[in-house]
Amino acid sequence: MAIIAGMKAISVRAPWWWAILHAGKDIENRDWPTKFRGRVLLYASKWWSMSEVADDGETVGRIYRQAGGASHDHGFTYRMMRDRGGHIVGSVEIVDCVEQSDSPWFFGRYGFVLRDPVAFETPTPCKGALGFFTAQPHPGDLTP
Repeated sequence: MAIIAGMKAISVRAPWWWAILHAGKDIENRDWPTKFRGRVLLYASKWWSMSEVADDGETVGRIYRQAGGASHDHGFTYRMMRDRGGHIVGSVEIVDCVEQSDSPWFFGRYGFVLRDPVAFETPTPCKGALGFFTAQPHPGDLTP
C-alpha cells in the first residue's frame, strides 16, 4: 500500500506498533474514544526510552505467549525499532472502539479494535503528531 498524503495516521510508541504489525496485537489502548472506522497508517513514534521500551517489550512477549503465540525470536531488535521512529511503518483497520474486551491486549480505558495489519517493507519518513493526524510524508516520498 502506498502512502498517500492526506491519509489518516495514528502515532504509536515502540514496541506497541511492532506488536500490532507482528505479534497479533488487536487492540490499541487509549484514554480517549474514537468514532473513526477504517484503515489508518501506523506511525512509529520518535519517542524513545530504552528502559521503558524494554519493560514494555517484556509485556508484549508475555501477552503474545498468553494469546497463543510461539516463543521465538522474530529477528527484530530494539535498535531496529528505534531506527523506525519517525516513519510510517504499516497500516491497520480500526473496526470498533470498546470499553471492555476479552483480548489479552486490552488494558486501557478505551480500546480501538484492530484488524488486517500490513507491515510496509520500506518505512516512509513522515512528520508525526500525537493521536490521529493527517499524514504528510517528506517531500520526495509522496505517491503521485
